[in-house]
Amino acid sequence: MKYLNAFNRIAGVGPQKIKMLLDFFGSPEKAWRASFSDLLKSGLKEKLALEIESRRNEIDPEAEWEKLAQENIRAIGLDDPDYPRLLKEIPSPPFILYLKGDFDLNLAPIVTIVGSRKNTAYGNQAASAIARSLVEAGFVVASGLALGIDAIAHRATLDAGGKTIAVLGNSLDDDFIHPRANFNLSQEILESGCLISEYPPGTPATPYTFPIRNRILAGLSLGTVIVEAAEKSGTLITAQNALEFNREVFAIPGSIFSPQSEGVNNLIKKGAKLISGIKDILEELNMETNRSASAVIPKIPETPEEKIILKILSHEPVHVDNISKLSKLGTARVSSALLMMEIKGWTKNIGGQNYILM
Repeated sequence: MKYLNAFNRIAGVGPQKIKMLLDFFGSPEKAWRASFSDLLKSGLKEKLALEIESRRNEIDPEAEWEKLAQENIRAIGLDDPDYPRLLKEIPSPPFILYLKGDFDLNLAPIVTIVGSRKNTAYGNQAASAIARSLVEAGFVVASGLALGIDAIAHRATLDAGGKTIAVLGNSLDDDFIHPRANFNLSQEILESGCLISEYPPGTPATPYTFPIRNRILAGLSLGTVIVEAAEKSGTLITAQNALEFNREVFAIPGSIFSPQSEGVNNLIKKGAKLISGIKDILEELNMETNRSASAVIPKIPETPEEKIILKILSHEPVHVDNISKLSKLGTARVSSALLMMEIKGWTKNIGGQNYILM
């Protein structure tokens, strides 16, 4: 692994080039020690072969490997049993993954939650509700540690006693964790989950590293939940990756008046699965929730509207107009509250805007 780690410090040596080298030389060490002429024989272009020959004089594989140990970072390759099984299936899986945290990436099914950095109160509620529901159903939640929806998803998962994975667009050494505002959150994640990156120590976040890391977010999970995304949001790259990898894309609908919902609403128009709660995700993935576990979880209202509506609803259907009349909240406020309560799995629209308590 130390030679794969060394190759990872050379610009231009990605998954495809590593495969080419391993197919020709048989091992990373032989490829590292190969002559310039042999590098050309492996199929590499002259420019990259020259870059490798030049950079090898500056890189000490032993010293680079020691940096990982100093930062408590573990490196795994594609043939390692700990490598995420689903991630191996994508066209260009990272040839080396860096992990921080004692966590089995194949322990339980993973669902990714991502969304806008310019999140709204609605987005916060939706991301929190979905994350909690996924924890209750036995999933691990993955996200990107970014400000906004990503951080909300991580936080809600931890608060629900779940396990979460943060996939970063920078290296895992403490000084390079990005954004710095979420450094403390990253340390909390390590207590029960892990941090993942394909970048070696000393790699800063750049506008180019995040789109590349998004394929990992999409590739290691069964499906990706998009909570909020503007028309040109980077979040949509993750959704596109998921579609290309034949994974499920779930979209939480947003207001037609909110710029932060334009992208996600367009995803729904293009065929993404519209979801209002965990049951929609489980249905699409052909999985069942642990009903006995979720049955004992109390419904704790987070807003005055939820508190009032919970008192009105029962297992008998009540039309939304009646709920509005009895609650004296108005149709718009009731509809918004009911949507959030359905996402949490508390209520269900059984048709014709008739709601029951779950």
